Amino acid sequence: MKTDPESFILANTSLMAPPHVPEVRLHLASEAHELWLKTEEELEEIGLPPPFWAFAWAGGQGLARYILDHPEIVAGKTVLDFASGSGLVAIAAKRAGAAHVLAVDIDPWAGTAIRLNAAENGVTVDFSGDDVIGRTVDAGVILAGDVFYDRDFAASLVPWLRRLAGGGKTVLVGDPGRAYLPKDRLEEQATYQVPVTRALEDSEIKKTTVWCFAAD
Repeated sequence: MKTDPESFILANTSLMAPPHVPEVRLHLASEAHELWLKTEEELEEIGLPPPFWAFAWAGGQGLARYILDHPEIVAGKTVLDFASGSGLVAIAAKRAGAAHVLAVDIDPWAGTAIRLNAAENGVTVDFSGDDVIGRTVDAGVILAGDVFYDRDFAASLVPWLRRLAGGGKTVLVGDPGRAYLPKDRLEEQATYQVPVTRALEDSEIKKTTVWCFAAD
């Protein structure tokens, strides 16, 4: 890496509570930070992938809220938070009583952000940068926020999550109506009105739903 992730994150974010999950504090970027304004070319120049970890996306906020409000879903269980980003959902799961939480994200910068955010919230979350799509996982609960934004990504993700659900695992996703959400495979659990940043989304409030993958 051309830039030290921890130093960069601490210098370009502030500790903030996502509006829908005020119990959790994260290192996030806002309009006040230079990181918000950097172009893709500028990010590439400093060796930084798109900083999805620097924002509390609507799907993740909804899913984290649902887990905190229904701790019995994860209490005492092993949890995998897929495409974890900031680690918001992973941290919520740990705070809700999960026995072990593994945050998975292929962006190594997310690993640093998750470590810093977990420490800030007084919880322990393990991290893996492996691409786990298609693999068997040990976790009994799989959580995924905001993952159906890309056609090809969704096409690889859906059969994997369906297979995990068919194997008896609980698979929950949080989604604010992304284009490639497979609604025909999902059962609605809860709906929230989640405050977001207009610069990231097309509105200041996103209707966000938590879904459970139906077992085949």
